[in-house]
Amino acid sequence: MRPVGTVVILGLLAGAWAQGLQSIFKPNCDSPEAEEAALVAQEYINAQFSHGYKFALNQIEEIKIITKADGGETYIVELELLQTKCHVLDPTPVANCTVRPLQETKVEADCDVALSKAGGVLSVVAYKCKSKPDSAEDVCLGCPQLVALTHTDALQVVDASLGIFNSKLNNDTAQFAMLEVGRLSSQVVTGGPQYFVEYAIVETNCTVDDHDACVPLLQPPARKGFCVAKGVLSAITVDCTLFPAVQSPVDPTANLTGSVAPPVVPKLHTIHGLKHHHKLSIVSDPATAGLLSESNESEEVPVVKRQAPMDTLLELPEVPAAPEIPAVAEMPVVPHLQICPGRIRHF
Repeated sequence: MRPVGTVVILGLLAGAWAQGLQSIFKPNCDSPEAEEAALVAQEYINAQFSHGYKFALNQIEEIKIITKADGGETYIVELELLQTKCHVLDPTPVANCTVRPLQETKVEADCDVALSKAGGVLSVVAYKCKSKPDSAEDVCLGCPQLVALTHTDALQVVDASLGIFNSKLNNDTAQFAMLEVGRLSSQVVTGGPQYFVEYAIVETNCTVDDHDACVPLLQPPARKGFCVAKGVLSAITVDCTLFPAVQSPVDPTANLTGSVAPPVVPKLHTIHGLKHHHKLSIVSDPATAGLLSESNESEEVPVVKRQAPMDTLLELPEVPAAPEIPAVAEMPVVPHLQICPGRIRHF
């Protein structure tokens, strides 16, 4: 081969190899970069659900930033989230939601999240989470204990408390029906167990003085709300909060002249697809997990580990498939001492 041709080919190969290089930076878990990525991930994850409760950031456990030769950045973060007392229908910002206290059986979620940064803006491209409540042994003695969503006596408290709420409304106000049960728990007190129930409600086409079968209101959009009640059937207190109705976007391609299926009458025991009220188990495409696996770094950056409790958690969801990061040669940055996990915000 001619010397000039050899030089040209080697130059092209070197250029292609250089384009594939990427560097890996591991900032501290309490750094501004980590905080920004964690909050974007928190908001995105909460936005994926129409059932259950919102989760709040408790701790950033790990972070690394992969920078490619073209300047594109991918953030890989590991987060611990805690369940709040805000239902996903509640418009209250997560920052203003109360984290569920230990005595009410806290629920933790461990999430691995991949984000991309383009034009200075972070966006989630993949995530996977696992969650579970504390075990009964971890709950304080005498505190309310979670019971199954099928618990007959607790569901009777749900039904009775909703009846009390509807009876307090004006005659020209719509009745509300149970939409989903959030949590049921019981506590042993003098005279037997009392129950603590939380459930979402939806506005129906009936007024409070109607006795016909009621169905959720479709037009105008139904108001929804959230109720917390406690007691026994003979003595129940209930507090319900109604949220503003949200206008659903109209599909311009929909055939408005066609037949419309009758709405489904909500039933007390309907849990709307949730297998268990303490596990968020929606799963889409597992292929996105490839974005969250450990990359083949040629040199590991040392990490200073803080003492932090770690729990084995159960399934939470994954987002729709995103293109996987191709396997390319990596150029590690100068190692520095990374401090992780980050601070604990709640407990």
